[in-house]
Order: sequence, then structure tokens, then C-alpha cells
Amino acid sequence: MELGYFAMPLHPPTRDWKTVLEEDRQAVILADKLGYSEAWIGEHLTTTAEPIVSPLMFLATVIPETSNIKLGTAVVNIPHHHPAHLAAQVAMFDQMSNGRCLFGIGPGGMASDAELFKSTSEKRGRMMLEAIDTMTAIWTQDPPYEFKGEFWDISVKDFVMPEYGVGIMAKPLQKPHPPIALALRSPKSGSALLCAERDWIPISGNFIPTAFVKGHWDDYAAARDSVGKPADRNIWRVARSILVGETNLQAQDYVQNPEKGMSFYFRYLRTLAAMRATPGEPSDEVRAEVDVQVNEALEDQVIAGDPQAVLDQLVAFRDVTGHFGTLLATGHDWDEEGLWRNSMTLLAEDVMPKFRQHCEATPSAS
Repeated sequence: MELGYFAMPLHPPTRDWKTVLEEDRQAVILADKLGYSEAWIGEHLTTTAEPIVSPLMFLATVIPETSNIKLGTAVVNIPHHHPAHLAAQVAMFDQMSNGRCLFGIGPGGMASDAELFKSTSEKRGRMMLEAIDTMTAIWTQDPPYEFKGEFWDISVKDFVMPEYGVGIMAKPLQKPHPPIALALRSPKSGSALLCAERDWIPISGNFIPTAFVKGHWDDYAAARDSVGKPADRNIWRVARSILVGETNLQAQDYVQNPEKGMSFYFRYLRTLAAMRATPGEPSDEVRAEVDVQVNEALEDQVIAGDPQAVLDQLVAFRDVTGHFGTLLATGHDWDEEGLWRNSMTLLAEDVMPKFRQHCEATPSAS
């Protein structure tokens, strides 16, 4: 059982951009020092609450300040990029990070991003698949390049001079390319089938019910069986919001405080979900329903308490979901920096050694 870090990241939009960017950097640097195996960072362009507009650019700033942690995008919203440009950027990042790149992708679900790029739900899935197919071809083939698709036509065949490197697109350090991951949300969404068919890493998000998480593995395992491939639980990443306090009271007081970052996190996500197809401000009725959903999320999707309580909750969670290879602890706003730094430390040094022992003693949990 590995321990990783997953951050959208998400902050109250009233906070200073430069400050939260630096806090997010320090969280990844701390994770590396504590032995976290990987860090995943998300991307959006049209929300100041999720301030990372380029996870590759952001993660490049921590390369020289980290040693071992793998650095992943979770996710790059592929339809909002030109695939040739993105393929070159990922290849360069993989070289700069000495092969530490993990490439998490998605179709882009933020309504305001979709409005900006005029991408529709009807075509974003096809755009993602066409783009990733083009990118993998660029990473694994030499010129001439010619890819004609529904959304992009790419051609480099007339100006190719291998002696001078002209017309040749750079390749990543990892062969054939960095591991590709896809975030899973709702059950039966088709994402599990894509992961199964294409040998991608499945990541179960932290903001979905526990029952959905178990369903993700069931769907993925069934899909692997249908294509004649074994399903290895160790590649499965599962994310959860985890707060390890010095005492149960300290952790629970923070989680239940509606003015703190944990409540804002779920209020933001649930409001976006409720308003996905409805432009404008949420009504009083929507706000009231969101409040109910936030309380449910804090109860079902947050693991909080002192180290022993968190260990007990992780064991109980794994008993429901079955074994997974990497626990991704969600990065939250550092509105109480000391609390969150200590939580990351306690999780890595106090909780995980005992959780690993439990997992080793029950390797076939399902």
C-alpha cells in the first residue's frame, strides 16, 4: 500500500493567488520529504477557486526541490489543448523530471471551461480519445507525421531533415510513454472500460460515495475480464479526504466547522454539480439542497480523527472497497497550515506503517 497526494487544488477564491500557489508547492515538497510516492495536480482555466491553469508548469517548479515523488496531472482536460503541443510538453516534462511523469487525462467537466472553448459534452469524449491516440503516435513514431481526425489534422512530412533534427518531435524519457491515468466518478460511466481496454491507471476520486468506489473496481475488473486481461488491484488509486489530528476533537471540530476549508471544498463541488446545466447563480432551493449534500459528504467521504481513529476508518473503508494499491490523500486549503502539515506528517509516519501491516496481513481483501 503506497501513500500518494491528490489535489485539485481548491481554495476559497478570496485568497491571494500567489500565496495559495506557494502553499500548493510546499505541500508537494513536504509530501516528497515524507515519502509519499506520487502527487497529482489538476487543471482549470476559468475558476479562481481552482488556481492551477497548467499542472505541467506548476509541477515543473518542484522538480529541483523533490527527489523521488512521481509528478502527475489529474487531470489535463485534453479537449482544451492541441494534441501536438501537449505531446511535446509532456515529453519535455518527462525528460526534465527524469521519468517521474504520470499523465492523468480527462474530457473536461467544468462548465465554464467548456463554454470558453466551445466544447460540448456530446463531443468531448471523442475529442479526448482522438487526442490521446494522436499523442501516443507522436511519442512512438518518427516522421513523417500525418494524422487526420474528426477534430484535428496534423501533418509534418515536407520539411523533415533528420540530420538537423528538423521535423522530428521529441520523445518522453519513459518508454513508450508516461503511464496514463483516468479519473473515475460515477459508476457505469464507461471510464472503467477505457482504463481496462487501454491499460490506463484507474483513479477513484475522493468526492464520491464509498459504494461508488467499490463499484469502480467491480466495473474495471469485469471489463478486464471481458478483454482477456488480468486485473491487478495494485495499480488502482483511491483518493479520500483525510485529516489526522492530535485528537479526535481537534479533527472533528475542523471538519464540522462550516467556515473551514473542508466544508467549502464540498460546498463548491456540490454546487457545481447542481448547476452543471443551469447558467447563473444557484437559487435558495439549490443552496439548501447543497447544504444537505455537504453534510452527507462530510459524513461518508471524509476520514478524520486522531491517528488510531483514522487507521480504524481506513481499515473499515478498505473492507468495503477491497484492496487498492495507492491511497491518495486529498490536498485541502491550508487555512490552518500547521494543522494540515501535521496531518500529512501523522498520516505518513504514524498511520501508514500500521495500515500497511494490516494490508500485508490481508492481501486478498476483496
